[in-house]
Amino acid sequence: MVQKYQSPIRVYKQPFELVMEAYERRFPTCHLIPMFVDSEVLEETESEDGSIHQVQRRCKLDVDAPRLLKRIAGVDYVYFSQENTLNKRERTLHIESHNETFSNRVIIHELCSYSAHPENEDWTCFEQSASLDIKSFFGFESTVEKMAMKQYASSIKKGKEIIEFYLNQLEEEGISHVPRWTPSLDAPSSSSVTTKHVCATPKLLHLELPVTPAVSIPVSTDASDHEIATATNNDATQSDATSNDAASQPDNQTENQTGTPDDKLDADYIKRYLGDLTPLQESCLIRLRQWLQESHKGKIPKDEHILRFLRARDFNMEKAREILCQSLTWRKQHQVDYLLETWTSPQVLNDYYTGGWHHHDKEGRPLYILRLGQMDTKGLVRALGEESLLRHVLSINEEGLRRCEENTKVFGRPISCWTCLVDLEGLNMRHLWRPGVKALLRIIEVVEANYPETLGRLLILRAPRVFPVLWTLVSPFIDENTRKKFLIYAGNDYQGPGGLLDYIDKEVIPDFLGGECMCEVPEGGLVPKSLYRTAEELENEDISLWTETIYQSASVFKGAPHEVVIEIIDASSVITWDFDVCKGDVVFHLYHSKRAPQTPRKDPLVGQHSSSTTPGGNNVQLIDKSWTIGLDYSMVESPLTCKEGESVQGSHVTRWPGFYILQWKFHTMPGSASTNLPRVDDVLASLQVSSHKCKVMYYTEVIGSEDFRMACFDVQSLGSMTSLESSHSGFSQLSHATSSSNHSQSSSMISR
Repeated sequence: MVQKYQSPIRVYKQPFELVMEAYERRFPTCHLIPMFVDSEVLEETESEDGSIHQVQRRCKLDVDAPRLLKRIAGVDYVYFSQENTLNKRERTLHIESHNETFSNRVIIHELCSYSAHPENEDWTCFEQSASLDIKSFFGFESTVEKMAMKQYASSIKKGKEIIEFYLNQLEEEGISHVPRWTPSLDAPSSSSVTTKHVCATPKLLHLELPVTPAVSIPVSTDASDHEIATATNNDATQSDATSNDAASQPDNQTENQTGTPDDKLDADYIKRYLGDLTPLQESCLIRLRQWLQESHKGKIPKDEHILRFLRARDFNMEKAREILCQSLTWRKQHQVDYLLETWTSPQVLNDYYTGGWHHHDKEGRPLYILRLGQMDTKGLVRALGEESLLRHVLSINEEGLRRCEENTKVFGRPISCWTCLVDLEGLNMRHLWRPGVKALLRIIEVVEANYPETLGRLLILRAPRVFPVLWTLVSPFIDENTRKKFLIYAGNDYQGPGGLLDYIDKEVIPDFLGGECMCEVPEGGLVPKSLYRTAEELENEDISLWTETIYQSASVFKGAPHEVVIEIIDASSVITWDFDVCKGDVVFHLYHSKRAPQTPRKDPLVGQHSSSTTPGGNNVQLIDKSWTIGLDYSMVESPLTCKEGESVQGSHVTRWPGFYILQWKFHTMPGSASTNLPRVDDVLASLQVSSHKCKVMYYTEVIGSEDFRMACFDVQSLGSMTSLESSHSGFSQLSHATSSSNHSQSSSMISR
């Protein structure tokens, strides 16, 4: 497996030329880099006008590795080749290096760049990336990889300290300005270069040597990823003296978080708004964010949200990406992004739901208080239904995210989670009512899946004797990392040492817990039975709440596609579709038939194991197996292969009346025609689909020809309206090429 590293933008608040002067002081040796033993310049070239200076060198490193490993490898030192290009005219230094030692077993590639800040010419930006691929290493591959990760993380942090050390040294010597390069009037063109072959160790421009240890671990493989972009926000690059005035900072951080793929994260921004992350944690955040920007064409989550999913999976990028993509699909399906704007709590909740926000704890986290012991859970479920309670809890979580953002600005430090105080006084056996516990477990399941790492601490106060029974039922559904944040107090233990005063200021302790602060959380009480609804009413209410989404879900099995039929009366109507591929890879087809497809009747004698004929209740097959393509039905759009995680939107202008069939078919990777060996893409795809089942979430609509012409009046000049090709937004690591769309056989335009 290739290990990767991508740094954020690091900003030095000194001009590029001064940073280069400090950089050169690190050579020929640097006492701050003990592992750098020596360097030998192999070739040095310079343009005739002096604007471009290129150096190739061979670097000798004494890698901190176990003596036994060095003896087995048969080497004491590791050698790297390095090529540096300084462009004084453009004010950039590009550095590329790779290992010579063990290059047939270990491949290390690193790119670094210094450049003038795009918005402040008196500042300098630095960015680096690297990749490590250990093919074989005498059976010690895992050991070498772990050692590399540790050394690389340490050397990255050291690199910035070294530059700052020499910048301070220059300041002590009274050197605060280095003039910029200017072309000489009689200088020749920069296209002419002079080459010098040397074998010495003069002061030369050298890369961040600590980031190229023998088994350095690393990142991005595309050189375009290393272009220096502007810092995310003015606040991200302000001095420590001014950063404390967080409340007065311009509120444009969140705007940049949903920008273009060219946006880069600034190291100071990460520290100010996201917290202290290790270099490798920063790399995971940047790479996952970059992947979303490149593959997902819609709205991407904020950096804080991405970071929560990474923390929930211990910064395992693959696992974090999987649960994040599932959550984004869920949010789209249920329109959660608009919940705070569209959801209005029923009056029953306002009167009898005993929970609410109350100031903040000592760490600045929003504080939510839930008087569970005073809540009539049975009455609320009977009066509102499970779905209404779930939606209310989701609105609380969405409000919590908003409050965390606000408190981050107010307190001038990253606040990404909240504290929950649960008062259990009054809890008894009536709270263990089976439907109520079932609703609670479902709420926990949904919140755990979609709001990871949002709970900073849970204080459970006045736990009665019945609490262990409830805890036994609930705890298995709570993530282990979340359970570690629970603090449980029985009776009045919360008033003693290690109690409530350790976490909440005395001034905001609620009055019902012995404090002086008036708490506006409702006191609850029994919900009047006159407000109860029948099971049928609740079922209808639940449907109206959670099927408000216009999307439907379907399973696609190998040999059993899912199909949707649309009858068209007006020959110039427009069929539109919008679907997400939630699992597996599918091929999307659009067919036309003059005959009306018949929905096959299910054989009651067919057992559950006959998945090939009745694979699922939400799987519908309409095209009869006896039908012949070209005779009974015809293809009106070219097949469109859709990868797992993609979101596809498109339209088709119909030419004939009749029946149009949208089909999602299980995608089987074809074998290579020229060789019997599997292709890399095929192997990766097979690893992604662990079963013969795919899932899609789709929405279709028919637009009348007149309505469509009115909507498209301004774009008709782009081409004929015979067909609109599909556009993608991907959520899959296998969807690198999905930004291009499948072309219709007729002229088309993209539907965005």
